Amino acid sequence: MRRPGLSALLVAGLAFVSACSGGNGPTVGAKSPSPSRATTTAPPVNSTTPPTSTPSAGILSAWTACGSGFQCATLTVPLDDAKPSAGTVALALTRHRATGGSRIGSMLVNPGGPGASAVEFLQGDYTSFPQTIREHFDLVAFDPRGVGRTAPVRCETTAELDAYFHLDPVPDTPAEWAALDAGNNKLAAGCQRRSGRVLPYVATTIVAQDMDRVRQALGDSKLTYLGYSYGTSIGASYLDQFPTHVRAMVLDGALDPTLTWDQLLAGQARGFDVALNAFLTDCQRTSCAFRQAVTGDLTKAYDDLAAKVDAHPLAGDGNRTVGSDEFQLGVGAGLYDRRSGWPAIANALARAVQGRGDALLSLSDFYLERTSLGYANISEANLSVNCIDRPWPRTDAPYQALAKRVGKQYPRFGPGIALSGLGCAVWPVPPVSTPHRVNGTGGPPVVVIGTTRDPATPYSWAQGLAKQLARGILLTHVGDGHTVYRIGAPSCITAPVDNYLVSLKVPAAATC
Repeated sequence: MRRPGLSALLVAGLAFVSACSGGNGPTVGAKSPSPSRATTTAPPVNSTTPPTSTPSAGILSAWTACGSGFQCATLTVPLDDAKPSAGTVALALTRHRATGGSRIGSMLVNPGGPGASAVEFLQGDYTSFPQTIREHFDLVAFDPRGVGRTAPVRCETTAELDAYFHLDPVPDTPAEWAALDAGNNKLAAGCQRRSGRVLPYVATTIVAQDMDRVRQALGDSKLTYLGYSYGTSIGASYLDQFPTHVRAMVLDGALDPTLTWDQLLAGQARGFDVALNAFLTDCQRTSCAFRQAVTGDLTKAYDDLAAKVDAHPLAGDGNRTVGSDEFQLGVGAGLYDRRSGWPAIANALARAVQGRGDALLSLSDFYLERTSLGYANISEANLSVNCIDRPWPRTDAPYQALAKRVGKQYPRFGPGIALSGLGCAVWPVPPVSTPHRVNGTGGPPVVVIGTTRDPATPYSWAQGLAKQLARGILLTHVGDGHTVYRIGAPSCITAPVDNYLVSLKVPAAATC
């Protein structure tokens, strides 16, 4: 996300906090796309040449207790099925056994990203799943290759990433363009140098194959799966390759597998600008903290503040300052969740008016999963998956043209989101998939959930996926924020989804 842009790479909603995240601060979970520099949005990219048989099973270690009722294990699988000499990778797994007496089987969950740790998501957000789901299923998660605890992609040091995320996402001068290009080239070279062994093997198509290996290792004849945001891309790829292996599947905050790179970025540009306008309108009406800190029209006040920060960075945490990139990332992070995120944005903007950027920096760090110990690898993994999942232009011109086009309608986030794809223009590994329709023929009914004002995965994407699936059922949530199925969600969403997952009762398409 980033100011009139986001950070030049991060684009696509990272799944940092997990769509079902609770706790303090905005829910930035299930990030599937959210604009930001090192991570370009990642719609479902599914293999155009799906395997004709089940992938070879991996080697499962013994399950051991790892705290709070969870067990952990690893599943060792080939890095490349067609090239045994490439070696193996150990997928990190965690599970929580069903708490009731009528266990159905396992249910795999993924919060999105790409790049979010599914293991940390499940262990941190277990109680956000409806009680009936916890009673009937062993909840299971694995970190995809390149992510979290599974051979994580690493590219730069904390100081280098701080510098990268401080670059102007929408350059105004030749010097700023040169700095952005140099930053993208340096990051890509660092990824190749430090993680070159795994980079060619992090595609969503391969992750879906790993998920089938996990299903086998768990002893389930059919897969039950809940995917949020980018996790819906994993689900769509699984449907594309193994439709007859599915018992039930719910895809919340869905991405459309047919989206090309420019459709993807343009969709997010619109989504984040619409979400920001909704926040500003609500703030104007409710006299939120930002409203109380400024006079006159809030939209103009926001634009004036963004321009001021672009020209003169704000004081941050005493060591870092807040420029346009951190400003936009912080605002974008709060748009993921209306309940906790909108008040956080209002407070951060009010402090920024007073010359203090600490709250914006905190939101940005939350989104990028940066702590006092440094960055989690979500941004680096996000870029790695997005760039290999679909073709991207290899020169700057197409991104610049897109930035100019979307900037006319969506001036606040549009240009930055468009330019966030520049990281893929210099990526060292070629793409392995192309966007195409997924129909899941031979599989069961699949429930797709879309939220009408979802900033990261626009509602039209959920409509597109549900329509192309042979047996897709669309549940529409009229509201704000990214993803919806969790404790506290409207019963018109949770009740039919619970019944579908537990009893295989197929809901009717509905809007609420």
